[in-house]
This record gives sequence, structure tokens and C-alpha cells, in this order.
Amino acid sequence: MSDTGAPPKEYKDSVNLPKTDFPMKGNLAQLEPKMLGWWAERGIWGKILERRADAEPFVLTDGPPYANGHIHAGHALNKVLKDIVVKYRNLAGRRCDYIPGWDTHGLPIEQAVEKRLKDKKIDKRTLDRESFLEQCRAYALEFIDIQRTEFKRLGVLGDWDNPYRTLDFSYEAQEIRELGTFAKRGMLYRRKKPVYFCLTDQTALAEAEVEYEDHASPSVYVAFPAGPEVAERVPALEGKNVAFVIWTTTPWTLPANLAIAMNGEYEYVFYTLGERVICVAKDLLPKVLAEVKADELAVKNVKLPGGDVSVAALVEPRRIVAYARGDELEGCTYRHVFYERQGKILLGEHVTLEAGTGLVHTAPGHGQEDYEVGLKYGLDIYNPVRQDGRYDESVGEWLKGKKVFEANPIIMDALVEKGVLLNDKSDKVEHTYPHCWRCRNPVILSATYQWFIPLDRPLKDGKSFRQQVLDEVDRVQWVPSWGHSRIRGMLETRPDWCISRQRTWGVPIPIAYCEGCEEAVISAELMEKVAAAVEKEGAGVWYRTPVKEFLPAGYACQKCGKTEFRRETDILDVWFDSACAFSAVSAKRQERVPVDLFLEGSDQHRGWFHSSILVAVGTRDLSPYKACLTHGFVVDGQGEKMSKSRGNVVAPEKIIQQYGAEVLRLWVASSDYRNDVRLSDQILKGLSEGYRKIRNTVRYALSNLYDFDPAKDAVPAGELLPLDTWARGRLAEVVTRVRKAYDAYEFHLVYATVVDFCAGDLSAVYFDILKDRLYTTKGSGHARRSAQTVLHEVSTVLLQLLAPVMSFTAEEAWQYLPGKKAESVYLTDFPEPAVKPDAALSEKYEKLFAVRGAVQVQLEAARRDKMIGASLEARVVLSASGKARDFLKANLGELPGLLIVSQVELADEAGEKAQALNVAQTLGEDVKAEVLPARGAKCPRCWTYSEQVAGGAEVCPKCQDALS
Repeated sequence: MSDTGAPPKEYKDSVNLPKTDFPMKGNLAQLEPKMLGWWAERGIWGKILERRADAEPFVLTDGPPYANGHIHAGHALNKVLKDIVVKYRNLAGRRCDYIPGWDTHGLPIEQAVEKRLKDKKIDKRTLDRESFLEQCRAYALEFIDIQRTEFKRLGVLGDWDNPYRTLDFSYEAQEIRELGTFAKRGMLYRRKKPVYFCLTDQTALAEAEVEYEDHASPSVYVAFPAGPEVAERVPALEGKNVAFVIWTTTPWTLPANLAIAMNGEYEYVFYTLGERVICVAKDLLPKVLAEVKADELAVKNVKLPGGDVSVAALVEPRRIVAYARGDELEGCTYRHVFYERQGKILLGEHVTLEAGTGLVHTAPGHGQEDYEVGLKYGLDIYNPVRQDGRYDESVGEWLKGKKVFEANPIIMDALVEKGVLLNDKSDKVEHTYPHCWRCRNPVILSATYQWFIPLDRPLKDGKSFRQQVLDEVDRVQWVPSWGHSRIRGMLETRPDWCISRQRTWGVPIPIAYCEGCEEAVISAELMEKVAAAVEKEGAGVWYRTPVKEFLPAGYACQKCGKTEFRRETDILDVWFDSACAFSAVSAKRQERVPVDLFLEGSDQHRGWFHSSILVAVGTRDLSPYKACLTHGFVVDGQGEKMSKSRGNVVAPEKIIQQYGAEVLRLWVASSDYRNDVRLSDQILKGLSEGYRKIRNTVRYALSNLYDFDPAKDAVPAGELLPLDTWARGRLAEVVTRVRKAYDAYEFHLVYATVVDFCAGDLSAVYFDILKDRLYTTKGSGHARRSAQTVLHEVSTVLLQLLAPVMSFTAEEAWQYLPGKKAESVYLTDFPEPAVKPDAALSEKYEKLFAVRGAVQVQLEAARRDKMIGASLEARVVLSASGKARDFLKANLGELPGLLIVSQVELADEAGEKAQALNVAQTLGEDVKAEVLPARGAKCPRCWTYSEQVAGGAEVCPKCQDALS
């Protein structure tokens, strides 16, 4: 009964028309808050865990979002992905206790509190440290409450009443204990060393806190006057005014120059340029001349096998005075361009021919490679820049107190005045330059005293810490697989970890300094004593308690014997904070390390994944996680990064108001999160349509179960009609694919598989064919109960398959299932395939559906030609030969129902108007069909045409049976 409209009045009550209270429209904005209340009122999360109390745990450690501001689309993507994992694992038989967390220390909260104080006209300097820390704590707790409400609104289930927070006393204490383990293993040191330093925020930065952006910098070629040794090494230079030429984009570092680095393997050329002889790498001379004196070059054509090539050539090659290898010049001196000090030529493998002059300006206080070569040659790690970004008095009055970036033009003018700038002072170079990820301002490399964890120091069995971490990285499952090479590459080349920060709001570094000689007391015992106090009173106890109370009675400096000490005031890097989650949360509350899964954005290869594995290997010699899953960033519909300035930000709150959180969840599940994930109104509208398809599929099944009690009415599997058995087989295949997709974290395949099943196998085929059987056969008859049995199974299984993704709708629809069932869909077991699909039956219906699809094309043509109206007005005459005819003959009785026509006949020969069906590939031979008007008269109850009705019967034989 494929047409709409009511049957004649006298039969209206005799047909089994669908009915259900499950709404057609989701009205998600109203439904979802009610469902959240229902879950909370009934304690569903607690019951989920209680039900799995003895099951094997599956631990997903929550990478803590920062407790500052409202959630954005990236937060939603991350939290929903985690929620899908948690719900699936619990349904699939594991015990997955999701403990949400928050990262609460660090600079952004300090800055936000400072702004609030300023708005209230309160000078931060009038607050003592304790009061300021309390302000920061209150701010973090405020936004934890805000974000908790927003995350719960997404339908995320978890232990929201007992989250972990890095400001919790127990967490801070455990973090200090982890640091104590590093101390005990000899893995802490303090040194003046160049680190990224943000002048705006006045603190050191971790590698993960630096982002590279396009930047225009000065391009500077400087001639440093050579000392007399160069003529002794290269006699041709006797009496010449020789200069070593360097190139830099940071003129502000020139006051800190202590050396010039060459590569011992390269050949260097001495070239007469004006009144001086310059020294540069031979292979870079044309490039340097192009930048500083282009008229020294000419274009010359060189004949090569492939044709003529234009190259830059020297106008006067005779100006080349001499050549020398880099290692022949090691130890030669030069005079600083600004100061009465002498520098030396050093050798370094970091010197390349990619850019510059082949001679590298070396300031050990302002560059990692400069620092390393400086250590090798015993140079001072000189840094004339204070924490506020201004020069100290060591640079002289002309620069003292100047901000470094503002000093660039002053230094350029001085270079011009002294005649050592070889190029135009207005020259610029476009390149990528490190910026602070918070304030977006350029940063500098600046040597200050910091605390470090060494990467190349032996940790265990003679193996370096770095190598041990890399070995653990190789044991982890990375999803996607490219995550392995990405994090490995970062760890292979990263410097020692700078763990100290010059801020206030954070976990202290419990180290004491001797007031007499500045010797540091690095003591695991001291740290444990501090940790015990912090566990009771919080991190502030370190600052308000005399340091002596944490040291053994009568403790004296091991170096000088003095007994007065002061405390370290730096705090730990916030990446060290969050890295301790595996220890403070997973090990203590969930008793499982390594945990099963870390799941965060792809930027965390250099962030949380990175710092966590460093801490875990450094303290426990193992990775904190067995698997790491990464997702991309959220971008707009055109693939552009979302930003307020572009006006393309899509806030979760707005999406929820317009579409409901369920559609936002579908967006997450339908996206291939391994790449950047696009989000736009058009995408959400498309997903809303997908949501409607799934909802209507579920609603159709429920609407035909109103009189079905599975305990009494279910038909045994062996007695189901063949089409229903086929549908169960297809459902089993879907269950297998969906389980596999969930296990592989390929949630987009879950969504695609379910939508295709609902739209294709169910709505377009199975449900379409079932309508006549469901509506017009005997209500309690075998045929209808067979269909209902499978509909009940389909709806039950679909809701369980979808529960991790469509959480609200799955729970809502679950309550409408007939019969005895679990209180919540989340208190069930994830379905296993109920049957092994019957290959012969599948092949049979593949052929029959091929015939159905081809005949539908002809029925539509007949409808357009006004030969028929509804498909039940048609009779289809098929003709075929060989195996195709045998197949059609064997299934002739089922074909009217499959084709939704009144009669199907198999003729010996094709009629004149018969047309070939496009089924030869499926059935193996040609089949033809002709659509004709149905014989007989329309049955007033089911609308099928019947010769018995034409002969005077009130209804057709099928309806007579239904009414008996």
C-alpha cells in the first residue's frame, strides 16, 4: 500500500496504520535540556560505571582545556570525540570512567585577573602574593563552572561533579613529587642558556608556546675588521684592510657578538670591495655582491647540453685576492664594530651555504647554536637584555634602557656612521619568525638563568633520556599513523626542556639557594616535604613558610657551610602541570598507567602528548599512554582558519540554539577528523537532513510496533519470512562494519554506514516493500509478526549503534521501544552481529532488487505517460530465457510485493512494447519487461487490483484472510 490517503470508511479501522508518540520532529533545543535533566535525576552515569564495576578498564585521560573563556568549536570537536569513545567503550563491555579536567595555572589567567583589577582601579602591586593567587584561583574556578555547563550541554557524560583541576592541592602535590623524582635521578640543572623569551609577557616560553609567522626583518651585511693573524695565515693579504662579513636579521643582537663562526669544510674567498678586502664563502660571493654591490656582477651566457643558461659572473675576477679553507682561519681575531673588544673565528657545523655569507655572527646569549659553539670554545654566555626587553648598562649609554626592537634603527645608523654596513639600511627580508602563541608578538632568544631537564643525559642502563623517550614513542599506537613520525622528529631535535617560568600563578619549583654562595639545594627530600604541605594547604605554602622549615634541622650549605637560604620564586612550566595528569589522575583515581588513550588536537604532538611522555619516561621509564589519537583544527566552509577578525567564527552556543547539540555531534561524527574539519551553516544544514533521515527511519520502525510485545509476539529466527531474514543479515553486516569503525576510531564511517543503511536498505527498499504487509495483513498473523520482529531488532540495534553519537535521540527513542528493556540505552550492551549473513539469500535478493530497480524505471515512465497512476494499478509482464527465466519463475510469487504492483507474470515471449531491463550483469542473461494496466478491480481495503473483486468479491483474497 504505497499511496497516501485513507481507505474507505468501513475498512479504516481494519488496517494496521502506523502510530507512535515518538515525535516526527526532534525539537532538539527543547528536548536536549530535558534529557540532560533526566540523566542527572536518574544517575545514569553512576549506573553505567556500577554496571561495569568488574569489567576491564579503558582509561581515556582528558587533556585539560584551559579554564579561561567560553568553549569554541575546537573544544566541541574534542569533547564530543572523547564522549563517543567513552560511550562506545562502556557499551562494548569495558569500564570507561571519564574524568574531565581543567588546566588552571599560567599566564592567561594572570593577565585576565590583572585586567579585572585594573577595571576595578586596584593596583596589582598593592596585593601581596597570597592575595593575588587567591584572585587567580577564583577566576579559574569561575570559568570551570562556565565551561562545565557548556560541555554538559553537548551531551557529554562523565564525572562532572568530581573533575580534576591542576589547582587542586592533591594535583599540585603530585606534580611536585614528579619533579622530586627528576631531582632524585639527577635530571635537573640550572644554567644561563638561550630560551625563547616573550618581552610582552616577560617570561620564558616552551617550544610548544612558540608559533612561526611571516615577518619583515632588517637585512644587514656587516664588515668586522680582521686582526693581524689573517695575513699570517694567508700571506697574499699582507697590508690589506681585511674584513669578515656576516649577515643578520637581528641587528639588536650585534652588541652581544663575541665570535664569528665558519664551516671548516668550506672554501672562503677574499675579494676586493672598495677600500677593503671582504671574506665570504666562495659559493656565496655572487649572492653577497648582488645584495651589497650589484655593479660588481654581470650576466653571462653559459653553454650547457640543455641550452644556454644566464648566470651571474664577476665583472672583475682579478679582484679575488686569495682563497682559504675555514679550518685554516680558525682562531683569527677581529675587532667588534662597536666596542673595544676582540672576537675570534670559530668553527661550527651549523654554518651552511643556504643563506648569508658563510660566516655566522655568534652571540651565545641569543641563539641555541651560538650557545652550543660558545660552550665548546669557552665563551661567556653574554646577554645584555633584561627581562623587560631593555638593554642593561653593559652596552653603553647610547643603548642603555632601549627596547631591543626599537634599537634596530639606532644600531643601523651606528653601522652606517662607522662605515661597516655594506648594504642599504632600508633593506628588508620576508621570513618566518617566532611569535608568542598568546600575545602574538615577536619573541627573542635570550640567555637567562632557567631550570632545565636534560634530554641527552643518561637515564637508565646508560641510555640517554631522549633515546628512552624515542623508544617509547615507537611502542605507542598513533592514530593517524603519521603522528609517529611527527612527534618523533620533534623529540629527536628538541633542546633540553626549560621548565621554569617567571610568573606568579602556578606550581612552585621547591629549590633553595644558599645566601652565601648561591649554591642550589636540589633535594628530593625537600620536595617531598613541600609536597606534603602543599597537599594540605596548597602551593602558596611554599611562599609563606620559611625555607628552613623544609630543610633538615641545622642544614648547612654543602659548598660554603652557610646556613641562610632563600627560596626559588619561579614556577613550573604549565606544560609540566598538565603533563602530570597521568600520575595525579589516571594512576591515583583510575589505577592504570599507561592509559589506553590520549585524544587531542594535532598541535599536541609538540604540546601535551610531548610533555606527558617526557614526564612519564623521566619518572617511570614508560609512556603514559598506549595510543594517541589526534584530530585536525576546525576551519570554515572554505577551509580558512576561524578568527574573530575574519568574522567566520561559528560558536557552539549558536549552533545548539539553531540546530541542537545533536547536529553538532553529527558534525563531529561525520567528519574525517584526521584532517582539518570544515564547519559552516551549509554543512550543518546538510547534516540536519541526515539527522532527519535517521530519525524518520527510527520513527517508522517504532510506529509499526505499537501492538508488538517482543516477549509474546516475536517470531523465531528460523520461521521468519525470507525478506525479513535478508534484512537481519544486512543488519548484521552493518553491526560488523560499525563495530570495526568504532574500534578503529573511524567515526565518520559509523555515520556513513548507518545513514546509507537507513536511506538505502531500509527506507528505499525494505520499509517500502513492508508497508503492504504491515498495514493490510492480519494484525496478529505470521507475516506481520515476522516483519515486526525484525523491525524491533532493527530499531533496538540502530539505537545502540547510534547511542555514542546521537546521544539525545537514541535515548529519547529508546524509551518508546515496546516490551521490557533497560532503563537507558546506555545500560545495554553494544550489539554483536545476530546472524551470519546467508550468502545464497543475499545473492537472491541482490538479483531481485536489481529487477525491482530496473522495473521501477519503467513504472515511472508509465506514470508519466498516464498509463497508470499508482504502481498498484500496474501489471508487469517479464520475459527471459535460461537461468534468468528459472530464477524469475522460482520467485514469481514474491515479485508483486517487491515491485509493489498488483500482478507479475512471466511470459514465454516478450510483448511488442517490452523493454530490456538493465540486469544482465546481475542475472547473467537479458530480461525484458512490459508495464500494462492491472487486471481486475481495486480492492477497497488494500488498493491492490484483484480479479476476484472484479468478479463481485467485497475485498481481495489477502484482505479476506486478514479480516477472518
